[in-house]
Amino acid sequence: MAFLKKPIRFIIATLIVCLPIIGLANNPISTTSEPTEKPVDEKSEIKKQIDEVKAHHVLDGHDFTLYEDGGHPVGFPLPIILWDNGVHFFSSSKFNHGETVAESNGNFYKLHHEKIYKTDASGTLTEDEHHHPTNAQPIDFSITKGVLTIMVVALLMFLLFTSLAKSYAKNGGVSAGAGRFFEPIVLYVRDEIAIPNIGEKHYKKYMSHLLTVFFFIWFLNMFGLTPLGINVTGNIAITFGLAIITFFITNLTANKNYWGHIFWMPGVPTPMKIILAPIELMGLIIKPFALMIRLYANMFAGHIVLMSLIGLMFIFKSWLGSSLSFVLSFMISIIEILVALLQAYIFTILTALYFGSAVQEHHHEEEAH
Repeated sequence: MAFLKKPIRFIIATLIVCLPIIGLANNPISTTSEPTEKPVDEKSEIKKQIDEVKAHHVLDGHDFTLYEDGGHPVGFPLPIILWDNGVHFFSSSKFNHGETVAESNGNFYKLHHEKIYKTDASGTLTEDEHHHPTNAQPIDFSITKGVLTIMVVALLMFLLFTSLAKSYAKNGGVSAGAGRFFEPIVLYVRDEIAIPNIGEKHYKKYMSHLLTVFFFIWFLNMFGLTPLGINVTGNIAITFGLAIITFFITNLTANKNYWGHIFWMPGVPTPMKIILAPIELMGLIIKPFALMIRLYANMFAGHIVLMSLIGLMFIFKSWLGSSLSFVLSFMISIIEILVALLQAYIFTILTALYFGSAVQEHHHEEEAH
């Protein structure tokens, strides 16, 4: 093991030597007598802009921004659909990225941090002591950036797997085209996730949901790695929707043995049944809650870390510091590609486990012997 210590010592020594170089590169010595506060203010402004970019990236939006040209967003507007004593339908271009007030049927609305508030013609927003607007909010049914992405992914999945099914029927069970890539994945979900965890007797009725969840999460995660600022699975409302669907399917298709092990566990003393029943009942909520938080936290944190590393390039302002940030960002991006697939796999296999527990058949007579 002695030969392993030399490379480690060399790496540590190199990092120690490079630290002063990074510091000098980030704070160049100037011969002019400039105020010392100016670089600090400039760096603070850069950090503020980076925080705004990160917030814009991970949050949903009422318009789709492709890129910025000279600080001006370039993209296309999305439809705004509000319910406020009737339906209000107009384009998000009326908000001009939150800079103007939108008028619809005599009502005025203001876009503030991607939330729509009812206001007056001048766009006045009243705030509480925590600087949160107290204006009334209409019910928002708008087609946001996240909703549009979900529609695109749904259409992509429909076209992809429709063509895969047609190629199966046409070629006698042999896939063609893009289906050759996705067929092994479909078989893997069936043979390695559904059948082992649910059983051959019941797995078929859950396969459509498992395949939909797997590819839906995977495709959304991959879209989130593009520079378009899409973060659908990092939105807790989306993960909540996926988890609640799993919750209803699990409990609506469960057999009597499943409910018997929750409310009156066989083979357990009666006093313990009274104690364990509320705990098992809480498990009904904890299981989908774990699904929701696991997917949301992993994807949200991944986007924040990646955007933070990219932002370091603008803070360092040096060839060495920016290069290191770029290399780290590239490595994290590669890891995120694996995480995108891994999170889809974890969500699917946990869903299959919940389905399997709901339809599992117990033979108490054999257990008694």
